[in-house]
Amino acid sequence: MQQWDAQVVIVGAGPVGLSAALRLEAFGISAIVLEAETELPEDLRASTFHPPTLDMLAQYGLAEPLIAQGLKCEQWQIRHHETGERAVFDLSYLQGETLHPFRLQCEQFRLCRILADHLSDARHVEIRMGATVCAVDQDADGVNVTYEQGGQEQTLRCRYLIGADGARSAVRTLLGWELDGKTYPETTILAITDFPFEDHLEGLSNVNYCWTDGGTFSLLKLKDFWRCSLYPRGEESIEDALDPTSIERKLQAIVARDEPYKVLEIRPYRVHMRIAPDYRSGRVVLAGDAAHINSPSGGMGMNGGVHDAFNLTEKLKAVLDGADERLLDLYTRQRRPIAEQEILAQADRNRGRMQERDPERRKVMMAEMQAMLADPVRHKDYVMRSSMIDGLRKAATLT
Repeated sequence: MQQWDAQVVIVGAGPVGLSAALRLEAFGISAIVLEAETELPEDLRASTFHPPTLDMLAQYGLAEPLIAQGLKCEQWQIRHHETGERAVFDLSYLQGETLHPFRLQCEQFRLCRILADHLSDARHVEIRMGATVCAVDQDADGVNVTYEQGGQEQTLRCRYLIGADGARSAVRTLLGWELDGKTYPETTILAITDFPFEDHLEGLSNVNYCWTDGGTFSLLKLKDFWRCSLYPRGEESIEDALDPTSIERKLQAIVARDEPYKVLEIRPYRVHMRIAPDYRSGRVVLAGDAAHINSPSGGMGMNGGVHDAFNLTEKLKAVLDGADERLLDLYTRQRRPIAEQEILAQADRNRGRMQERDPERRKVMMAEMQAMLADPVRHKDYVMRSSMIDGLRKAATLT
């Protein structure tokens, strides 16, 4: 009789991998999570949770603990910094469509902590930290996953493997797959400061995408600080843009003050629009950034990954209960087009809008947005799409 170390091995203990583990635990399916880091990271990654993601977490009593650690954002805006003119998107139009008609601004590592704590006394799921996957071999019956931990190699035998190990996915690399798409030319510089922008910029929301004369920036509020996304100006190199003097100059251009800004952290990141050719190879399935990466504009990447995890685990449960394994192909058919047409495409449009530099074109775009927002039907349609509700509903209809 076949011996399994676990029914499912999950590679990656980020929000996607741990969301998958949460579901498998609830389904009574044995799973082992392998995470290369020795501790859950607390770096500055995603910080926006959309309504359907909160709805999913609420099924397990985990939305409220997350909401308690973040800030509700019931509106967000695109604004012209110098004039203060703005288009304000009202999420109250989502009333009746979701239990959570708002964005939540909260660091993603807080969700990882909540999930890990929830799973700490799990009956069916085990998390192994400091475990780096180095080989994946599958056959008709299962998958052998070899990993290194503490200087020793070990191999697990499972029925299915979920690669949820991020943009540099070892699982995807071992499959020999590359992400198709492009990398944008600009580099974003993320600067964290505790300066209270809301006390100095009239009408600011918790989420703001800002045009400034000749450039762009964004301001996203969390409980204790603001995330400021800044960009190199003109011929400025990435190295120069990361210099504290350059960061200070850009922050002073947002709100001038007599003393220097207290910058808590600086981090550069490149922006991509890439997707895997398929989400499944036999008994190995990809989810989250391992399958698709996109511009952070709109905060869709991490949320889309959690949605992947919920969709995939539903299919896995059915297959492990005896359904045809080809049901796993439905996961790709439901999630990949949504990632490509809704998440990547919307993020690309968001990025393109904010990279617009022509003043006249900006005026036209602002007028178009304000006209759309003045129409309740069009306003609701837009926030239904940008809040990822439409995409999930479309996915559910795909067969």
